[in-house]
Amino acid sequence: MNDHSPKRFQGSLIQRALAMMPGLPAEETPSHCAVQAAMPAPERRLAPIDRNRLAAAGMLVPGGPITPLAEEFRMVKRQLLLTARGVAGVDADRARMILVCSAQPDEGKTFCAINLALSMAAEKDVEILLVDADFAKPDVSKRLGMGEGPGLLDALAGQIDVEACIVDTDVPQLAILPAGTRSVSDTEMLASDGARAMLDRLAAANPRRIVIFDSPPALAASPASVLALHVGQTMMVVRADRTSEEDLRAAVAALDGCEHIQLVLNAVSFQPQGRRFGSYYAQAGR
Repeated sequence: MNDHSPKRFQGSLIQRALAMMPGLPAEETPSHCAVQAAMPAPERRLAPIDRNRLAAAGMLVPGGPITPLAEEFRMVKRQLLLTARGVAGVDADRARMILVCSAQPDEGKTFCAINLALSMAAEKDVEILLVDADFAKPDVSKRLGMGEGPGLLDALAGQIDVEACIVDTDVPQLAILPAGTRSVSDTEMLASDGARAMLDRLAAANPRRIVIFDSPPALAASPASVLALHVGQTMMVVRADRTSEEDLRAAVAALDGCEHIQLVLNAVSFQPQGRRFGSYYAQAGR
């Protein structure tokens, strides 16, 4: 039975992941800020999340029953939340910015980013902002059943205030920042001083806010390595049946602008008789 839910690993990043992977040996735009500051901020949109779409995709459903997937993401988020609340050597605001990435496409990063955001939104003392930063193939709004609209790229281009692009949802404490209008210079805009100031303000504007970026794959698009310079921690999604040792090493090297990188092993196969999260809740009340 294949299970596409993640497992969190501590310790040596690459060695821990490789040990579980079958077939692998264990081995300049400062003017943008001024433009945004001068623009009035319109009311933020409100969009409902399509829970039926989430359920059909095998994802967490807000308000739904406790499932093995829900328990696994409770484990995944805990260390990220601890780091977000402050560790030595990490700026307090930047620690609340998390990059979710993978080495190559189709390894489950958007699946993990959305589920992580939904799980974190259930916390009592945080507000979650999920940013679709996969500009070439934005998929967050589609998977949530939400319409498109202006987003991060429009704000980086100086066309609208970034806070005005944020879409509130009907899930308490969860908001979405869409990717926005595609640009041929997305990497260059992200690398600008104006972008750094803007992304820093996303966290600084609200001390309860945790910003999660769904990034392009590190080895498939250049924005990932630039985004790694802006965040305080990275969650690298490693697909057990696909990610090679070479790709994993190259992806970690590409994201070395972020010092705190954790791996999440996705698509793990379990034996039917093996114990896993969920059995405890299934037996409750017997």
